[in-house]
Amino acid sequence: MIDPRALRTFHEVCRAGSITGAARALNISQPSVSSAIALLEARLGAVLFERTRAGIVLTPAGHALQARAQMLEHLLRDAQAEVTAAAEGLSGPLRIGGTPGALVSLLPLAMARFEDSLSQITLSVLERADRELTAMLREGDIELAFVTTAMEEPDEDIAERTLARDPFALIVGPDGGDWPSPFSLKQADRLRWVLPEAQGAFRRQVDALFAAAGVPVPRDAIRCDSLLTTKALVRDCRRVTILPMRVAASELSMGVLRALPIAEAAFERSVGVRWLKQRGMSPLAGALIRQLEGETIV
Repeated sequence: MIDPRALRTFHEVCRAGSITGAARALNISQPSVSSAIALLEARLGAVLFERTRAGIVLTPAGHALQARAQMLEHLLRDAQAEVTAAAEGLSGPLRIGGTPGALVSLLPLAMARFEDSLSQITLSVLERADRELTAMLREGDIELAFVTTAMEEPDEDIAERTLARDPFALIVGPDGGDWPSPFSLKQADRLRWVLPEAQGAFRRQVDALFAAAGVPVPRDAIRCDSLLTTKALVRDCRRVTILPMRVAASELSMGVLRALPIAEAAFERSVGVRWLKQRGMSPLAGALIRQLEGETIV
């Protein structure tokens, strides 16, 4: 079995980029760090890194172990935080990440249902692009990732559950004139658009709506990944966009934006969560998911 202390020493070497830097951070001697790494390599039967003048260069074995060392560091951080929270009568902590649209669609609804059953909660929420969230799950930086689901099979070590479906709509400003309802995207070239920039699941679904209408994605478009900026551009600049209804719910309820059904929207956006299978799920994470199972957002 690997000595956890040696694994933490290795993690510090990776973080510092050198034996000397790790010794300084750990407040121990450089020979002590070198000895711990040598014993770890002997135990594993593998060289973890090469020493260069510029620092260390991880071997393939070193890269594999680095991910585990990162997970251990986060596990220890979470254990300390959970004990502290329990002593103070708090639920958590829970660290989640997600794409902006998926978080807006799911998290407020779940938390609103939690308010009556949880007096105090410690929750951290991080917005990230799709491509970053899987790495954060594997490193233990987050426990749940809120994402667009049912687009493709996740990797074998990642579990996915769809929790809600949120219909797409054409989002226009409050004084956009007389619009046909439902609106056909065959008329898309007559409009000025704000569309997603990032090459993620949400963009693929928006592109699929235009494909279903048999028209190309509009070229007269501002590409923007900020939901706040997208909605402001539509509200103030006579542009239009496509969003799930829940994402625009606040502005729709205030009347500063309007939603029109899309004729070609034969599918709804699926949103849900992903988590690392081997880590399982904390009680608070499981309770959060149970608040949303089988939800249809309108």
